[in-house]
Amino acid sequence: QVQLVESGGGLVQAGASLRLSCAASGRTFSRHVMGWFRQAPGKEREFVAAISWIGGRTSYVDSVKGRFTVSRDNAKNTVYLQMNSLEPEDTAAYYCAATPSIGIPTNFWSYDYWGQGTQVTVSS
Repeated sequence: QVQLVESGGGLVQAGASLRLSCAASGRTFSRHVMGWFRQAPGKEREFVAAISWIGGRTSYVDSVKGRFTVSRDNAKNTVYLQMNSLEPEDTAAYYCAATPSIGIPTNFWSYDYWGQGTQVTVSS
């Protein structure tokens, strides 16, 4: 069982940066792929980024490559999403998710555990 709690969202202007954190409970955190998804009103939940549980392999959706960085600290049971050069199109609720998958899935149905979400709003 893994429980996830996101933090770090907020209201910022375009071009600003935010760092989201996801604190996980559970002794098997280090053996889970950790992903970030987002969902804007009226839109489907979208994969943003993910990081493997070992080796530091990462995956990003094209629209955030070069701007967002996902990382994890297994000693602190925490995964981060550093978001730079934010754009109004990044406005959404951001969710942290976990899966014991061997690979790095990008579809939401592959993730077993979800946080409650944190809102990111980027004004133009």
